[in-house]
Amino acid sequence: MARSSRSMIKDLGPDRLDAAEVSGKWGQQFTFRSYRRFIYPEYDICAGPYRDEAGQILSFDLIMANQVWEHLDRPYEATLNVLEMLRPGGHFWLAVPFFIPFHAAPMDNSRWSARGLRNFLTECGFDEDEIRAEQWGNRHAALRNLETPWPPEYHPETDPLDNDPDFPICAWALARKT
Repeated sequence: MARSSRSMIKDLGPDRLDAAEVSGKWGQQFTFRSYRRFIYPEYDICAGPYRDEAGQILSFDLIMANQVWEHLDRPYEATLNVLEMLRPGGHFWLAVPFFIPFHAAPMDNSRWSARGLRNFLTECGFDEDEIRAEQWGNRHAALRNLETPWPPEYHPETDPLDNDPDFPICAWALARKT
């Protein structure tokens, strides 16, 4: 996921983008023109688009959410708010789990495969032709996800990274607002 997603973001030309991140810090690895983090509970993406001090809706070229959407009570509403904050031609990147243990932080509500993300983003108003969705996983990683403590530590010598398309652990997508 990380390798593919970094490539997706780098292909957008991060130095030309005003970026925002919903409750995370994954985007700190890039050199964006500007970058803002919006941390829950001060900023609740389900409650509405983010606004400036004057009450105007903030706008961005890229909004990112890494392992956040599964925790939202209203992911559809949140995605509509993201769409409202995106500039024309802007992108929304999100990554979500599929086969991992329940992890309430503070709640755990949803799971998506790559196809599920594509369908979800299309239903939220993104053009299906402007969505790139992928997933990764394998049975070995799924078994490791059953270990405690969780999450398990990655061991390059014994943990294969081959992808079994029939056994996703996580999914991610990049959708473009037209």
